[in-house]
Amino acid sequence: MNAIAQGYNAFETSKQPEGTVIYLPNPQSVIALLQSGKLKEHILLVEGGTTTFLSPALSLGAIGVITLSGAPESHLGILSREFQMPCVMTTHLTDSESRYVTGGDNKKHFAAMIEALQGRRVRLDCSDQESGRVIAV
Repeated sequence: MNAIAQGYNAFETSKQPEGTVIYLPNPQSVIALLQSGKLKEHILLVEGGTTTFLSPALSLGAIGVITLSGAPESHLGILSREFQMPCVMTTHLTDSESRYVTGGDNKKHFAAMIEALQGRRVRLDCSDQESGRVIAV
């Protein structure tokens, strides 16, 4: 199976969670997901590695996270290791040249990523020490 997106791997794990990608842009969206009772059905897509409002979802059993920016050394990378939750960071689409640029205007890149991933059923593969993959299922 081919990866539709890939990025930095927060930590190496054999876990390969599957779920429907849901974009969580703000604290209200996290609260709504938690209240829905469907947290474990979703792979969480967030903008950055410093997304602290995601913490309640992590502690309540999130199965996997994809970030649009951030590094394994970021807040979310550290928390993903603590909770042993697969996390692919600074993800890019494998069929696109668009990449996150530190300090740059990333609005188009983020929008393309959200459009391509939101609502898709995927599996995270974080078995490689360096890179994580997002695989369509």
